[in-house]
Amino acid sequence: MDTTQLLKGVLDLAVLAVLKEEDGYGYDIMRRLRTAGLDEVGDASVYGTLRRLYQAGLLTTYVVPSESGPNRKYYSLNAAGRDHLTRSGKVWRSFATTMDMLLDDRGRAA
Repeated sequence: MDTTQLLKGVLDLAVLAVLKEEDGYGYDIMRRLRTAGLDEVGDASVYGTLRRLYQAGLLTTYVVPSESGPNRKYYSLNAAGRDHLTRSGKVWRSFATTMDMLLDDRGRAA
């Protein structure tokens, strides 16, 4: 199964989840997503998602000087982002439970 389309649908949630415990800059967030198992996530997708989440008011940013290159723009969850993550997480868990039931034949009508 091609996971590209699935990933597009849940990338916002994945990025918010990665930022739940610790702020991060673009490349760091991408690395954390890949380490978690989302190997197919693309650079442009992550950066576009970060911009969209920021513009939606779910993230805040700040700049940290870097000794080894250009300054890094860090992203962090704000209160609206945490609320959105909580709500989206509930929707995802409900959806995943339904899919698990369907795949395990427990959702078959009698």
